[in-house]
Amino acid sequence: MKKEEFKTLFNTYFEDVRRYVLYRSGNDEIATDIAQDTFLRIWEKQITIDQKTVKGLLFKIAGDLFINQYRRNQVAFNFFNTFQPNNKSITPEDELNFQELKKAYEKALESMPEKQRTVFLMNRIDELKYKEIADHLGLSVKAIEKRMSQALEHLKMHLKDKISGIILFFLGYRLQRIKTENRK
Repeated sequence: MKKEEFKTLFNTYFEDVRRYVLYRSGNDEIATDIAQDTFLRIWEKQITIDQKTVKGLLFKIAGDLFINQYRRNQVAFNFFNTFQPNNKSITPEDELNFQELKKAYEKALESMPEKQRTVFLMNRIDELKYKEIADHLGLSVKAIEKRMSQALEHLKMHLKDKISGIILFFLGYRLQRIKTENRK
């Protein structure tokens, strides 16, 4: 695809694709990002475009990108919603600490640069190995290792005040489970 063809395609369909994602997401920023990523995919892969099916192709790519992003965000941000420790062992102070930790984790994840967050979530949520992530993103394993290291450093830095709370919370939870198991 030549630069002029791509420019014409972009100028003709960008707003339609952005609006489509906006209707699905309800978020202007997400809609713009995904619309841009859609056209970036077309440019990077140098896809031959059939004028009869171009709009459907763009909507399909945009829809897939939106669904992938939505799934990753849901899994990552809902970790704390799905984690349900034994409520009998939780004090009100533990619950408050847990809620603060949850907010801090979500904020740290949101503030993480996209490239690092993508690698982190693919590894921790999708449980992909570095090699699989590298293949999926078209990068070297070393690049994935570096991004993962940066992501962990980012979390460490943003959660450093909460680390002792995390350890105490999970240690207390684990000790309570051991006591409960020993009673049986």
